[in-house]
Amino acid sequence: MTGASEVLFIGGRSGVGKSSVAVELHVRLSAVGVRHCVIEGDNLDLAHPPPWEHHLAERNLAAMWANYRALGYRRLIYTNTVSVRQVAALTAAMGDDPRVTAVLLTSSDATARARLARREIGTALQLHVERSDAAARSLDASVPPSVHRIPTDDRTVADLATDILALTGWPSR
Repeated sequence: MTGASEVLFIGGRSGVGKSSVAVELHVRLSAVGVRHCVIEGDNLDLAHPPPWEHHLAERNLAAMWANYRALGYRRLIYTNTVSVRQVAALTAAMGDDPRVTAVLLTSSDATARARLARREIGTALQLHVERSDAAARSLDASVPPSVHRIPTDDRTVADLATDILALTGWPSR
């Protein structure tokens, strides 16, 4: 498959629903035969000590995207808390000047905390809550106006996926 690639960046605080929405998008796109891939950006540099200064996430994205492109993929769904702040670096890593749609999912503190409490069963819950709260404030203050903001409170994953697909222009039925 040839043609320009397209990327959907989904960012937002922990507990906002990034991964759940990405899975819903994957299911919908798969059902209508749209070739795509999903990359959970949080896993591209999950290490201790954190290797951020080495740009490991970008290096790993470049390697993975090259493999997908070699197989004919041209649509990428990429989730990561701060991906919507790093669009330039991430698209540069992709190396093929993709058309970008960037979405910041938002939620109230109460919604995020309730979701995190259902997900985090170990000792890290409080740390996740604190980081989520801080990320929400930071993202709200620093994400450019070109990023679409979508509230997730009291909304289903299916409704969110519908809204996001409309933004991308990708087929959904």
